[in-house]
Amino acid sequence: MRIGILGGGQLGRMLALAGYPLGLSFRFLDPSPKACAGQVGELLVGDFLEEKALTRFAEGLDLVTYEFENVPVEAAHLLAKRLPVLPPPKALEVAQDRLLEKTFMQSLGVPTPPFRGVEGLQDLREGLEALGFPALLKVRRGGYDGKGQALVRTWEEAEKAFHALGGKGLVLEGYIPFDREVSILGVRSRTGALAFYPLVENRHQGGILRLSLAPAPGVSEALQRKAEDYARRALMALDYTGVLALEFFQVGEELLFNEMAPRVHNSGHWTIEGAETSQFENHLRALLGLPLGSTAPRGRSAMVNLIGVKPNVAQVLALSGAHLHWYGKEVRPGRKVGHITLRRDTWEGLAQDLSHLLALAQAAEPV
Repeated sequence: MRIGILGGGQLGRMLALAGYPLGLSFRFLDPSPKACAGQVGELLVGDFLEEKALTRFAEGLDLVTYEFENVPVEAAHLLAKRLPVLPPPKALEVAQDRLLEKTFMQSLGVPTPPFRGVEGLQDLREGLEALGFPALLKVRRGGYDGKGQALVRTWEEAEKAFHALGGKGLVLEGYIPFDREVSILGVRSRTGALAFYPLVENRHQGGILRLSLAPAPGVSEALQRKAEDYARRALMALDYTGVLALEFFQVGEELLFNEMAPRVHNSGHWTIEGAETSQFENHLRALLGLPLGSTAPRGRSAMVNLIGVKPNVAQVLALSGAHLHWYGKEVRPGRKVGHITLRRDTWEGLAQDLSHLLALAQAAEPV
């Protein structure tokens, strides 16, 4: 069985590493000859919308998936004429547009922060009158890791951000003073089987995920059931196959939807060592219609991203229970180049070494 993956980044790399024990092989399509997934599988270099590249890519494949949500929907539709593309292209269409995805989730009865579409200064003015300050102004398409958005506290800031973000194709969101950010991974198989991982607490720095704690501390059974219910609604409405990530703002015992990712997700990296079955293996099981693996956690885990630094490998591995994942990417400021997962049986044991873990993730050695 040969699986094609649109995109050649670290998520594709980890999908391949999870799939080889299952007897699967992989081919990646990416515009960059330096795509790190090419270190673990066949890499075709080409544009996602180049018909010749798509034809070469599809030859001999059994199905196609993707490892980032900004794959052109047109490419997914073109490939879907030849072979199964999972998750379905409809999921890409929804997830690529912040206005569309929030409207979609609201239609399913999932609460969101208040929002308005913005196509001009009049829309912006009316939106701010309705939502008030502070507010978040975001591009509808293409923003990630804190890029393409601005927090505005005055009309002057809002007008400046409006022009800086392109002056159209924007969404204005009311600012929510949330308790924390959490996410859930849901999995739906081609057979219709469903599975859910525990809620995860996510902490960001500079708009980039820095730390995930799994399962999220202090989550009630009711809150976990609520998150699973919201994820189930989205999975069913999209006729979804694979792993779907939903991110929320937690306010007390309420969850407000923020955004979705129709793919394996950074906040699920802990599952490689910290769950009975990793998100990567379960994504592949779902695509193939194989029985889904248990999503039960193995104790308590902390996952810290390596952002723009290469740590001292010996020091990381000297920490009992720590697992280093290096992506083989060129180190650049602000770039995710790896992660470390630390697992303990209890929260108390994890908390004792958490500050040490974060220090290791920030201390760079020469590269």
